[in-house]
Amino acid sequence: MEKYRLLRERVAPDERIQLEIPEPATNEDLTRVHTDDYVARATSGRLTRDEIRRIGFPWSPELVERSRRSTGGTIHAAERAHEDGISVNLAGGTHHAFANAGEGFCVFNDVAVAIRSLQARGMVGRCAVLDLDVHQGNGTAAIFARDPSVFTLSVHGASNYPFRKEASDFDVGLADGVSDDLFLSAVHDGVDRALAEGADLAFYIAGADPYEGDRLGRLAVTKNGLRERDRIVFDACEHAGTPVAVVMSGGYAEHVDDTVEIHAATVLEAARRVAASAPSPR
Repeated sequence: MEKYRLLRERVAPDERIQLEIPEPATNEDLTRVHTDDYVARATSGRLTRDEIRRIGFPWSPELVERSRRSTGGTIHAAERAHEDGISVNLAGGTHHAFANAGEGFCVFNDVAVAIRSLQARGMVGRCAVLDLDVHQGNGTAAIFARDPSVFTLSVHGASNYPFRKEASDFDVGLADGVSDDLFLSAVHDGVDRALAEGADLAFYIAGADPYEGDRLGRLAVTKNGLRERDRIVFDACEHAGTPVAVVMSGGYAEHVDDTVEIHAATVLEAARRVAASAPSPR
């Protein structure tokens, strides 16, 4: 998607930002979350026509490579957040992918894979997923159902995709047309609840699609409201002493520059906070 290239071009000149190219996720990474059968067929082009239709992209080796790279980016962002307090993947947020199937433009569930990767290496125990994309993170909710080591929060459009919702640990479904005040109140309450029992690492799914100008969002949240959403998340994580890895997820504004501006504001706010917390040179 064009927005990823434009986002990189928008944030790259900022001297506070260090861009890195991640290693792609390996089969070992992927099969901590996804079934062996799904990974084998997804990576070799043996998905059925119905499975490909459910994902929404035609299969190609390039799609597999991009999906591996995006997932690897979230693993790397999680590692860096664990060290530095905040880190961002300029892609990611593929929260509709289930253990045995892709869905909704999502091949692999990058956040789930990153959580299991860090847990397997003993870097983290309990994690929190703060999903503030306008679409419910149904794949993530299903993957971590009945898993006390991961708290899943989703604040989303109640009547929006996916039309069959899964059960997160805490779901807030918002009516079409909800604007800043109700949206931000839901974010504040949800994030507080997600972090209340402590977490070694949080994942912030910072979708740009609650925006009032988004073609698929159906909410009426302003750009200023989305900037305040970012501040609520970062403030809450800082107050709780919880490192946070940020992923971009959805954004489908009529004008792509609006989506890029929203994503860039999230990235630049993260960069500002990292720079502000860095020790002063002597």
